[in-house]
Amino acid sequence: MRKQEVRTGREAGQGHGTGSPAEQVKALMDLLAGKGSQGSQAPQALDRTPDAPLGPCSNDSRIQRHRKALLSKVGGGPELGGPWHRLASLLLVEGLTDLQLREHDFTQVEATRGGGRPARTVALDRLFLPLSRVSVPPRVSITIGVAGMGKTTLVRHFVRLWAHGQVGKDFSLVLPLTFRDLNTHEKLCADRLICSVFPHVGEPSLAVAVPARALLILDGLDECRTPLDFSNTVACTDPKKEIPVDHLITNIIRGNLFPEVSIWITSRPSASGQIPGGLVDRMTEIRGFNEEEIKVCLEQMFPEDQALLGWMLSQVQADRALYLMCTVPAFCRLTGAALGHLWRSRTGPQDAELWPPRTLCELYSWYFRMALSGEGQEKGKASPRIEQVAHGGRKMVGTLGRLAFHGLLKKKYVFYEQDMKAFGVDLALLQGAPCSCFLQREETLASSVAYCFTHLSLQEFVAAAYYYGASRRAIFDLFTESGVSWPRLGFLTHFRSAAQRAMQAEDGRLDVFLRFLSGLLSPRVNALLAGSLLAQGEHQAYRTQVAELLQGCLRPDAAVCARAINVLHCLRELQHTELARSVEEAMESGALARLTGPAHRAALAYLLQVSDACAQEANLSLSLSQGVLQSLLPQLLYCRKLRLDTNQFQDPVMELLGSVLSGKDCRIQKISLAENQISNKGAKALARSLLVNRSLTSLDLRGNSIGPQGSKALADALKINRTLTSLSLQGNTVRDDGARSMAEALASNRTLSMLHLQKNSIGPMGAQRMADALKQNRSLKELMLSSNSIGDGGAKALAEALKVNQGLESLDLQSNSISDAGVAALMGALCTNQTLLSLSLRENSISPEGAQAIAHALRANSTLKNLDLTANLLHDQGARAIAVAVRENRTLTSLHLQENAIGDDGACAVARALKVNTALTALYLQVASIGASGAQVLGEALAVNRTLEILDLRGNAIGVAGAKALAHALKVNSSLRRLNLQENSLGMDGAICIATALSGNHRLQHINLQGNHIGDSGARMISEAIKTNAPTCTVEM
Repeated sequence: MRKQEVRTGREAGQGHGTGSPAEQVKALMDLLAGKGSQGSQAPQALDRTPDAPLGPCSNDSRIQRHRKALLSKVGGGPELGGPWHRLASLLLVEGLTDLQLREHDFTQVEATRGGGRPARTVALDRLFLPLSRVSVPPRVSITIGVAGMGKTTLVRHFVRLWAHGQVGKDFSLVLPLTFRDLNTHEKLCADRLICSVFPHVGEPSLAVAVPARALLILDGLDECRTPLDFSNTVACTDPKKEIPVDHLITNIIRGNLFPEVSIWITSRPSASGQIPGGLVDRMTEIRGFNEEEIKVCLEQMFPEDQALLGWMLSQVQADRALYLMCTVPAFCRLTGAALGHLWRSRTGPQDAELWPPRTLCELYSWYFRMALSGEGQEKGKASPRIEQVAHGGRKMVGTLGRLAFHGLLKKKYVFYEQDMKAFGVDLALLQGAPCSCFLQREETLASSVAYCFTHLSLQEFVAAAYYYGASRRAIFDLFTESGVSWPRLGFLTHFRSAAQRAMQAEDGRLDVFLRFLSGLLSPRVNALLAGSLLAQGEHQAYRTQVAELLQGCLRPDAAVCARAINVLHCLRELQHTELARSVEEAMESGALARLTGPAHRAALAYLLQVSDACAQEANLSLSLSQGVLQSLLPQLLYCRKLRLDTNQFQDPVMELLGSVLSGKDCRIQKISLAENQISNKGAKALARSLLVNRSLTSLDLRGNSIGPQGSKALADALKINRTLTSLSLQGNTVRDDGARSMAEALASNRTLSMLHLQKNSIGPMGAQRMADALKQNRSLKELMLSSNSIGDGGAKALAEALKVNQGLESLDLQSNSISDAGVAALMGALCTNQTLLSLSLRENSISPEGAQAIAHALRANSTLKNLDLTANLLHDQGARAIAVAVRENRTLTSLHLQENAIGDDGACAVARALKVNTALTALYLQVASIGASGAQVLGEALAVNRTLEILDLRGNAIGVAGAKALAHALKVNSSLRRLNLQENSLGMDGAICIATALSGNHRLQHINLQGNHIGDSGARMISEAIKTNAPTCTVEM
């Protein structure tokens, strides 16, 4: 890609037409004004009124005729294939990834899980406009998309909108060409090129005088007969000189010809790599269907049959591999056609042959059956007999198979009449219904006919079917057609040849072919195609040998390549899934560490792509050695969430992961490296990757040893990084120096929203630095400083920050040696702060005096929702002060008072508050020295309270009397969802009281009665009582 969209004057003026550029522009301006070659007057301004019926140049009859001709060619409305608004904007991308350059289209979709790169979008009506005030319109634009994504549909849509004057209003002319058209010429000059697509100019000499704002569209670079060679093509600036077509296109892209014309090229990703990045001003990508668009596409195909549509959607959603491929519009339509035929063929669920397809080959077998059945043929025609179907299937594969197979080997996807004759294809047969489902016919500008398979995968399927059948009788290598006979002939020899060729093809062009070839051996496919394409039971004896042959292709390479993963896809098509299943079971049981062979590594890489569990989160904790991780690096790129905890990874592994995170292919959004052995060197490697990474939003490094230096490296990266939103450095001994570095980053970073610095030996100075940063930062939402030593000094500094900070929502200061003085300062800040929602002061030294300050803040504050005061020194006096404030507070929803020895007096105060409070939903009073009397008043409060949903009384001593009081409350209470009475000396009698009370309470969902000396017989009685009285309630005993 060019670094910027500004071209120098020298570049703009490069190349020559007929006459000077000024003369060319003037001549065509005269032409557009209706003067032809006669006028020599000054150019007239183009008509740009918004209500012009045919756009800016509607005053010229030739332009109008051109627009009408384009409309008649591209049609007047949307084509079948899904929501039209998908093409209203494209993804702006910065060049091609290694995956796009090197791999098969299916592999690209599977590896990226059907999702595009994080990228900006550009609206279709702004596709050729500057992106900023200081840039100029792009000259060379490329739009990429895998096969079937809708590139030609997009071009036709754009041309249609331009002809109506809705987009591209700056373009005087839009000249659409396809490489299918260009392939019909051996040599061509620029003059004839323009005349072929714009025959309305009148005078050929003016054809080359294209305007400054003309758009030349070259659709389908991947279908170009001859690869473009920018290194060895001779420059040509003469528009009348005939040169080879590939040389002509190269010179146009370089700007030697038509330097002022905008060029728009569409291509599959791999083919677009032919054009040097330095010549490309803008690259865009068509995004695939999302789930809703898949549904709309299928609805368009079957608008009248809701039962079929519902069943079809359930099949697509149930099979992750099928769902991913349905993000490609053409594949989605093919899937709809195949599943629709299956639905109409079903006679009952007992028919095993008609079960939904589980593999790619099964799906295409159903499509093949649909084509042969003549479904969709004209009404009134009789359905073909079984004998006709069988004969038609074999004849079609024989006719098209050799064409498809050798086209695949030569990367040839468009065929002309001379190709058909060369491969012995009967053109008359192509008119039949079966062939029309596989092959589409298109007229070119040169009045010849071009043929191509309706989707690349159909060419691969037909090629595999041909190879499968030809291997029965071939006595030579089908890939070379050499005449040398082999010592041993037979299907297995030919399959081995195909597997070897596929493994050696670096671009993966034989991957899907090999999948189909493997799938044709599966029993289900054999049953589906027996008689029409395959012989009953044909080659079935080879299944085990083929599976062994495929697994033998998995070699101990340094990295698991896409070819190795394709072997696992082949095994699945073969319905030989033992290898993948064993690795999946090891992942689930945490026994992955013992599976380290090449086959297991390949299976793990395969599961990272296709497993539903790995799609949510790839959990490889406690599993990987450095060697295994290194072999999986290419696949880890595309994991959205990656857990690599407790793997004893050291700094060299971080260098490897840093290289992954630095790649522009990287899609990792969340990565956890907790509890490894990462020091400051490893942290620096990760920090370097954060400087360029654009996908990672969460990084968890808790429980390592990165220290102050590692923290500084990460902090420096955060000053530049604009994607990371969550960083955990818990337990890394970053100390005050590390906290200072993080504070400096927070002063400028505007994206980080969660920072965890627990257990890092941070003292008052570190807290002071963080507080200073919080006075400026507006993005941080959660700051965890628990288990440090900030003391009252740090608490006071943070309090000053809270008075001005308008972003922080959660602050955790657990175990920080904060006493009443620090709490008083924090509570003073809460009286004015309007953003903090959660505050944890667990395990500090807050006495009843500090509780008074908390109570004052609760009366004034109107935003705090969660307050955690666990394990302080509140006692009953502190509880009373806080309870009085809770009676007035209307925002606090969760209050933790456990382990504060509030006793029955404190419980009584809290109970009085519950009678009037209407906001509190969760109250935690574990280990609070509450006895029967406290439980009784709490029960009275529950009888009238209508908002409390969680009450935790674990570790008290309420006894049978307290249980009876709570049981009485449960009979009338309608809000409580969870009740914890664990370890409360209830005995069997108290527990039975609670259980029988549930007959009147149908809201309680969970109750814990563990540790109450109920006994086995009591447990049975209680269990039966709860099953009878509250069947939806879960009880723990």
